[in-house]
Amino acid sequence: MRILAFLFFSLLFLCCIDQEPKRLSSVLENTPSIAGKKNYLESPYVTAGDRVYMVGHQDGTFPDMGWHIKGEMGGIWNHPIKLMDGFDVNIYIDGDTLPLNKADEFINYPMANKHVFKFPNKYLVVERWQFVPDGKQGVFVQFLIRNIAAEPLDIKFEFIGHSDLRPTWLGEQTQMIDGKDVSELEGQKWVVKDTGNNWFTIFGTDHNPSKSETIPSSKGNTVSNSLIYELHVEQPQVLNFVIAGSYQSKEEALQEYAEIHSNYHGMAEDKRIRYAALAVQSKLTVPDKDLEQTFEWLKYNCDWLVRTVPEVGTGIGAGIPDYPWWFGVDSEYALKGYMAVGQEATVNKTIKLLDSVSMALNGNGKIIHEMSTNGVVFNPGNINETPQFASLIWEIYQWNGNKEFLKKYFPIIEKGLNWLMQENDANGNLFPDGFGMMEIHGLDSEMIDVAAYTQRAFVDAAKMADELDKTGLANQYEALAANLKAQINRDFWSEDFSSYADFLGTDEQALHLIEDAIVRADTLNKPWAIEELEATRKQILANPSEELKPFVLHHNWVVNTPMEMGIADSTKAITALNTAKKFTNPFGVFVTGIDRDDSAGSNDGAYEAPPIFTYTGAVMTLPTGVQAVAENNYGRPDEALDYLKRMTRSFSYALPGSMYEVSPDFGMMTQAWNIYSFAIPVVQQFFGIQPQAQNETIIIKPQMPLSWNEAALENVKVADNEVSVFYKNINSKLEIEILQTNQNWTIQLELPEGNYSVNGAEFEDFEKMNNSIFRFTGAKVTFTSN
Repeated sequence: MRILAFLFFSLLFLCCIDQEPKRLSSVLENTPSIAGKKNYLESPYVTAGDRVYMVGHQDGTFPDMGWHIKGEMGGIWNHPIKLMDGFDVNIYIDGDTLPLNKADEFINYPMANKHVFKFPNKYLVVERWQFVPDGKQGVFVQFLIRNIAAEPLDIKFEFIGHSDLRPTWLGEQTQMIDGKDVSELEGQKWVVKDTGNNWFTIFGTDHNPSKSETIPSSKGNTVSNSLIYELHVEQPQVLNFVIAGSYQSKEEALQEYAEIHSNYHGMAEDKRIRYAALAVQSKLTVPDKDLEQTFEWLKYNCDWLVRTVPEVGTGIGAGIPDYPWWFGVDSEYALKGYMAVGQEATVNKTIKLLDSVSMALNGNGKIIHEMSTNGVVFNPGNINETPQFASLIWEIYQWNGNKEFLKKYFPIIEKGLNWLMQENDANGNLFPDGFGMMEIHGLDSEMIDVAAYTQRAFVDAAKMADELDKTGLANQYEALAANLKAQINRDFWSEDFSSYADFLGTDEQALHLIEDAIVRADTLNKPWAIEELEATRKQILANPSEELKPFVLHHNWVVNTPMEMGIADSTKAITALNTAKKFTNPFGVFVTGIDRDDSAGSNDGAYEAPPIFTYTGAVMTLPTGVQAVAENNYGRPDEALDYLKRMTRSFSYALPGSMYEVSPDFGMMTQAWNIYSFAIPVVQQFFGIQPQAQNETIIIKPQMPLSWNEAALENVKVADNEVSVFYKNINSKLEIEILQTNQNWTIQLELPEGNYSVNGAEFEDFEKMNNSIFRFTGAKVTFTSN
């Protein structure tokens, strides 16, 4: 009998263990994490998936935030609809209410996050864990409740869900009209429906609540519902919540809800493995560990921004929380970086989306600027998007070597370049008219960034035409590119300002812009800018002209695009790069130079946040990254690294594991183009990896900063090959080891002039072209300077 009793209780114990909910923390045990700062707990975080994401504050609350839909950009979104404004949690113990709204800690993981709430006087600690499974329309939230007392605790746990089924931005243009939300308790879960649409959100646990109720809501068409559970806490208790939804049907929402509940642990493990693979691609190891960590987490940030709406497509959003939808120009910068860190599937899907929507809407090759997730295009395109798309396609083709890819997208490029020059160059001087990157009223004449990106587009289009055996077209494009290069260096250069001009324009246009700029500078208390602008106005009035002239009024960051594109002749380039340093602060480059403040030119990391957010006076990662690329183009890697270090100062500044759009803590909490600002300087310039997949060749031309005497970049994906570069330069002895997975590819290594010994290459696989250029095949070769 004793044996039978023992077996019975053993089986009962094993059964209980098997039924204990699996903890999300077990999936994340060996995963990187970064703790947030106490003084930024009242700032945003994101838990992201490709279908659903959740935005709240690090302290565990869900305050109103955002401006695209005022106060509505936080909460839980399943684009093109919102599911919930968020939720509140209260614990009731001994007659006291303990709201989980002031987390003591916030820890971010690549694919999840944790809030920690401590109540030492009540001997209670609560951890809130959450993640969004890949491809699912829901978020999983797990509460781990710990009793740190010697005696058991009896508590009530209340979860209040604030449902807000409403359309995304511009929804009214597709007849997405918000109706009143109504709710019904079905077993262990609340089912909420928008009365005017088949939009549903469902939330609950796999426990039976002791009580549930609908709570009156004073906000629009929303509804709030609570679930209360009575818990006897001796050992740690786990409560698993799922919030799921659908904009198609109740049945789909129920299915998503059930699947996440039943397999959340497996889904979390799958996502962890996928994120570990993201980290391994283009894996950077350098002496600067802050920059190394930034580079790794930017790869995770890239994935947070993938937005899938099956009825429209998949592509990267620009930024969270206010720009979660799709953009032309943001993608055209960012996707170059995505490709350099091996996220090719996302690149292909985003390009497909931009191409299909642009052709359906515009039909002439013009690339859209901004589209909401409901398919409504807000802006059919500025001028710069179209030439930048051409250069993006050439860049990606060099990475994938896929001739069918090139054939597919070259027609829209050809159409777009025709539209660019035939419909936007009224005076025939080869400089298209219209808005570029600077969204300043009146800056829509002949802009320097439009000119620079147009020149580069024709350079790249000529190469694409040549690849496709369109020789006549290639020659035409090449000639246009040569003329544009000469004219940019002649017509846009301002000797007086040691800089390229913001724009070419008439005296009348310049005088109007000066008046506006003086008001701006006066509002910001920039006397130096007012003095400079008034001197320019005086000079214009004293020397009137009917001709277009170059004007430097705003010192906008785009004056550096001729160096970013490698168009500037070296003398002008170095002069302009030195001028640009005047318009930096410890975090990077001012968007508009006349906004610079007392920190301009400083490098000490001091920072004082302005009282109210505004893009005026902003320092952004994109202009700073452009400057890093530009410095590298003219052989100045140490200056380029300085800009990367400035940007790195803003990594984890507010949101651990992320980098804000406006440095260090304004605007979007994560931003797509940040990967351009790091991946291009690091992968393609410092390590010098320049793919030519169409020829099964990789050119490697390292240009390393002096402080990086030992560095590695591993598993850089180029078509069906992966290359790794290990660099050492200690006591003036250079050693470079190169590995590739496809031994049939050719590596062309270009080194400084000198004598080198070579190990690992057989004679027939190796060609010494001169004292600095070597070509070889094979899996591994090491070069050492003698």
